[in-house]
Amino acid sequence: MLKKPRRSPFTAETIAIGSELLVGGRSDSNSLFIAELLGTLGIEVRFKSVVGDDQADMVQVLKTAASRAGVVVMTGGLGPTVDDLTREAIAEATGRRLARRKEALDGMTARLAQWGRTPNKGQLRQAMIPSRATVIPNPVGSAPGFWVSWKGATVVSLPGVPREMEAMMTQSVLPLLTAQLAQSKGRRPQPITRLVFHTWGLPEAEVDARLSGLMPKGAPIDLGLLASPMGVLVSLTTRPGGKRVKADPLPRLAGQVRSRLGEWLFAEGRETMEDVVGRLLAERKLTVAVAESCTGGLIGHRLTQVPGSSAYVDRGAICYSNQSKSDMLGVPAELIAKHGAVSREVAASMAKGIRERAGVSVGLSVTGIAGPGGATETKPVGLVYVGLDGGAGDVITREFRFHGDRQVIKQRSSQAALDLLRRWVLDRGGL
Repeated sequence: MLKKPRRSPFTAETIAIGSELLVGGRSDSNSLFIAELLGTLGIEVRFKSVVGDDQADMVQVLKTAASRAGVVVMTGGLGPTVDDLTREAIAEATGRRLARRKEALDGMTARLAQWGRTPNKGQLRQAMIPSRATVIPNPVGSAPGFWVSWKGATVVSLPGVPREMEAMMTQSVLPLLTAQLAQSKGRRPQPITRLVFHTWGLPEAEVDARLSGLMPKGAPIDLGLLASPMGVLVSLTTRPGGKRVKADPLPRLAGQVRSRLGEWLFAEGRETMEDVVGRLLAERKLTVAVAESCTGGLIGHRLTQVPGSSAYVDRGAICYSNQSKSDMLGVPAELIAKHGAVSREVAASMAKGIRERAGVSVGLSVTGIAGPGGATETKPVGLVYVGLDGGAGDVITREFRFHGDRQVIKQRSSQAALDLLRRWVLDRGGL
C-alpha cells in the first residue's frame, strides 16, 4: 500500500487549467514563477498538475491537491467564456455557493472603464466568487482572483495570463501566505534559494564536464543543467528541509561556477543576453546598427525589447534577398556571386555597410540557411555567418553550424550574434 503524502503548510501544488495546455500550442510557464516565489517563503512545490476545461476533472484534481499540499495555486479558467469553469469547479469541490461580489465587480468595472469598455454578460461572470472566499484584486487585468481556506489547505485561484498572475502573486498572495506562515506551529523552514547562471557557446556535456566534482558530498544544494536554443542554464538550488550548516556553502559554490564557466557565462538570474549587451553598450556610450538576413529582424526585436535601448540602437535592416544586400548595404554583387550570400565575406560586407550608413560605433550582421530548404552540398541547413565591423579594420566573422528546425536556428543565430557583440564590447568596445 502506497504511503499517503504528508501535508504541511510548507508544501504546495500548482494546477494549470486549460485544454490548450494539453493539446499543444501553449506551454505552462506560470508554475515556474509560482514555485520560485513560494520558495522564498520556504514553501516547496511538491506537485504540478495540468487539467483541461472539464469541470469534473478540475474538481478531482483540486480534491487530490488539497489532500496532499498545504497551499494550492490554480491558474487559468477565470475568463468570461463558457469554457472558463474554475469558479464553478472550486464551488462544487468545496460546497460553496457562487455569488456576485461587489468588490470583484467594482474592480473589474473600473479596469474596463480605463480601457473605454463596459462589462458584457460574459464578463459579469467573472465577479461570481465562492462564499467565504477572499477576493484578490487584479492590478493589471479585468479578471479578479480569490482564495479560500478549505480542509486545512489554502486554495488560491488566479488568472492564467502570466502578467496578471505575476502581479497578483507578488502583491497579494505572497503577503497573505507570509502572514499565515507566521502563525503556523513548528519550525519554519529556510527559504529555498535558487541561483541561475546562463551560458552560451558550450554544449551541455562540456558544461557538465567543467562543473564535475563541484558539489561536496552531503551539501544541501542541488546542481541542475538545462539546455535550450539560448544556451545551457546552470542552477544551484538549496534543498528543502536540508540540514542547517554553520557556513552557507552557496556563495562559495556560486564563485566556483563563475570561475569554471569563465567567458562562457554571460548572465545570472533573470538577465538575458540582450539585457547584458544593452547594459554594456550604454555604459560605454556605444551605438549599434544591425543587418539581418536569416534572422529576419529577430536581433533588432530582442535589442529593442530592453527599456532604454534607444540610447544605443540606431537602426536595423532586413536584407533577405541578394538584391537588398547590394541596394541597402552596398554589398558588391560580384562578392555575392563569387562567395554566395551565406559566406564570411558577405557577412563582413553587410556589417561594414550598415555601420557606415548608420554612422554608429559597430555594425552587426547575420546571414545563413535557416531551412528546411536552401541547402547545397557545401552549405547545409544551419550554416550561419555572423559579422561585426567596428571600423578602422576591426572586422570579425564567425561561422556556426546549428541544428534544429527553422525557429531554433533563428534563435541560435540571434544569440550567437549578440554574444559576439557582447564579447567585442568587453574586449574592444571600451578602448
